[in-house]
Amino acid sequence: MLSIIIPNRNGERTIGKCLAAIYGNMPPDIEVIVVDDCSTDGSVDIIRKSPCKLIRLESHSGAGRARNEGAKAAGGETLFFTDSDCLITKGTIETALNTVREHPDTLIGGTYTPLPYDRDFFSKFQSVFVNHAEGSMTPSPDYVATHAMLIRRGLFLESRGFREDFLPIIEDVEFSHRMRRGGMRLLMNPALLIKHIFGFSLWKSLKNAFRKSFYWTIYSIGNKDLFRDSGTASIGLKANVALQFLTACLFALYLISHNALFPAVSGMLFGLNLFISRGFVRALWKADGPLFALKAMAYYTTLYAAAVGLGGVVGVLRCIRL
Repeated sequence: MLSIIIPNRNGERTIGKCLAAIYGNMPPDIEVIVVDDCSTDGSVDIIRKSPCKLIRLESHSGAGRARNEGAKAAGGETLFFTDSDCLITKGTIETALNTVREHPDTLIGGTYTPLPYDRDFFSKFQSVFVNHAEGSMTPSPDYVATHAMLIRRGLFLESRGFREDFLPIIEDVEFSHRMRRGGMRLLMNPALLIKHIFGFSLWKSLKNAFRKSFYWTIYSIGNKDLFRDSGTASIGLKANVALQFLTACLFALYLISHNALFPAVSGMLFGLNLFISRGFVRALWKADGPLFALKAMAYYTTLYAAAVGLGGVVGVLRCIRL
């Protein structure tokens, strides 16, 4: 049996779609466990309308504990972790079962579909970005994300699961690294596809970029792997941020000196960034055409890079202060 475990915290907007996608594509011998982390909206009423098992935490404790409690209550030999804003696509459960049979003692991951459930610009940008970054880690990823994570229940419980005293996010990165240090192999199967519901505006996109960069920087400094090529924290993204910082410095120098050398060097840096990001450019183009790719790269190399860079700087300052 496969147990699908979903943490929920005020997921009223998405949890119904999440469960409908599962039950619309579910083979026999599958159970679904939703662990509610003290929601204050109407999501629990929506969950109760489905035949899933509902567990309610007595106090707000975070997604890590919610997943751990779901794993303890699971009856399946294999656990499939996903999120309340994720839609399991057709054929993904069968692919998951086949992958586990072929690699039983492995931490297995999937990724987002190139295009998300919602088709606004910022949601599409984020879905392509994650799909490309995580797909580039095939077959041996640096981490496995909990939007599509498979592991045998016995191995998960032996590991004591996710840390419940960790940062508010990226507990899946810490778990993956801990499993690998313990000798477990990590495997990325890009055929395990989850369609994400983002609902991103410009502000939500920038806030997400800042927040993830902030916490990832804090974790990476403690883990001593700040410059590691790691999925969405890729060398390409870090190079993008560094090159845009240099470009901003050159622009400031040009305003002061009016030396034409500075714009020329800036153009060379932009060309270098495009070369480094050429795989991402191809992914954007393939997902939604040349116009989308052009707009997305303009965003990626300006506002998005600034938000990621600011999050990283604030994360470094937090570590220095601590």
